[in-house]
Amino acid sequence: MKMNSLRLNILASYASQIYLVVISIAILPLYMKYMGAEAYGLVGFFAMLQGLFNLLDFGLTPTISRQTAQYNAGVETALGFRQLFRSLSLIFSIIALVGGGLLFYFDGYIATHWLKLESLNIVDVLFCLQVMAICVALRWMTGLYRGVVSGFEKIVWLSGVNVAIATLRFPSVLLYMYFFGFNIKSFFIFQLIVAILEFFILAIYTFLLLPKLKKREVIGWSLQPVKSLLSFALTIAFTSAVWVLLTQLDKFILSGILPLSEYGYFTLAVLVAGGILQISAPISSAIMPRMARLHGELNFEGVRQIYLGSTQFIVVVVVTAGIVLAALAKPVLYVWTGDVLLAERAAPILQLYSLGNAVLALSAFPYYLQYAKGSLKYHFIGNLVSVALLVPAIIWAARTYGAIGAGWVWFLVQLIYLVIWVSYVHMKIEPGINIKWYRAFIPSVISVLITVLLLSHIIIFSEQRFVAFLQIGSISLICLAVSAFSSDTVRSFIKSKFLKSRV
Repeated sequence: MKMNSLRLNILASYASQIYLVVISIAILPLYMKYMGAEAYGLVGFFAMLQGLFNLLDFGLTPTISRQTAQYNAGVETALGFRQLFRSLSLIFSIIALVGGGLLFYFDGYIATHWLKLESLNIVDVLFCLQVMAICVALRWMTGLYRGVVSGFEKIVWLSGVNVAIATLRFPSVLLYMYFFGFNIKSFFIFQLIVAILEFFILAIYTFLLLPKLKKREVIGWSLQPVKSLLSFALTIAFTSAVWVLLTQLDKFILSGILPLSEYGYFTLAVLVAGGILQISAPISSAIMPRMARLHGELNFEGVRQIYLGSTQFIVVVVVTAGIVLAALAKPVLYVWTGDVLLAERAAPILQLYSLGNAVLALSAFPYYLQYAKGSLKYHFIGNLVSVALLVPAIIWAARTYGAIGAGWVWFLVQLIYLVIWVSYVHMKIEPGINIKWYRAFIPSVISVLITVLLLSHIIIFSEQRFVAFLQIGSISLICLAVSAFSSDTVRSFIKSKFLKSRV
């Protein structure tokens, strides 16, 4: 029953995430068409700000998710859990007010000294920056509520909400702008409405999920419950900060270097590549609380099985998508936008970020294992080295070579981490699993690489976008089949089904 619920959670997460990726990417050419590249550059700046705001997380979101899972496993009491939730709610509220307030206060500096405006009205930009500050603060608060909902493994409900909010944020905003004007102010007014709605939906459901207390139990307003988790939370906080720096630093630097219109094109390419990480996100949100719960129940073999099985699932779905997207970057961008020049300029960036994100989806797995065990020592050390050596490289490359330089650093950072550090971490925390883990994905990766390179050289892509779309889709399906049949898990599943049908 537990395995079936896990599969349902993963399926629901993937369905909602794939919908989010498809709808957010499909709608971008319309943004470009109706608002222009410079206005879309401001939208990309908004997305980058939301990413940078995660620096203020301090490890609190994953901590509440893990403690919720621990409560489900019977490790935490109802009173203790409610006290922790109230403490974290207080901390989140303070951070939202301070962080959002600072963004609001410095809107003038950002508009006049950081962004390279060309034709956008400065008054409109200031208004949009103020709305951004409010939206970022509201979405920051929803992180706490999402952590609780995920910890209770209400993934199906959360996936449904994600689909509804994504539908409002992306296609519905075009309908709103149709009536109120295709301009950047209308876009951000509607985003504020959606952010408020999302906040109240998640807040209400979270409070409905919280366990009931006995009559004489008092929650209080102390921050004491957080202190016992401070070491774990701060370790996550540091690694999260490194993650934010590595994923957002290049975008932050380039936002102050490139004209806003060019930054819009860069954002477009990076967002397409970001679909790779978005597809991988549901697997982590589903397996992390489950692995933490199994570890709390001392079911260590169950933890290993989920770890190895989910790795193969990520490879078949996510890594395959990253490799195919990198190999077919130019035709994909042409089919998507219909702009040959844009496809030529953005394809090299898309290739590097797609490969880097595919590698990152794999190198993140040891973190999930350490998270379940409640000790992030080696993850902390690995990220400490990364931030000391690689962040300066990103800054230098972005300033010297622009988007291409940042892309190369991003890809090489992830590759080195996967080859060297992941092996070391496995050896330390789960001896004997390293070879099994690499065997889970190397055959699929090699098979897909060979297949997509052969097909991309054999097939001549049509200048008709629909025909080219069919060609890309055919290659993708072939690569997906090759990756699936190269996976031990998939082959065993097919073999068992075949034997049952013979019987």
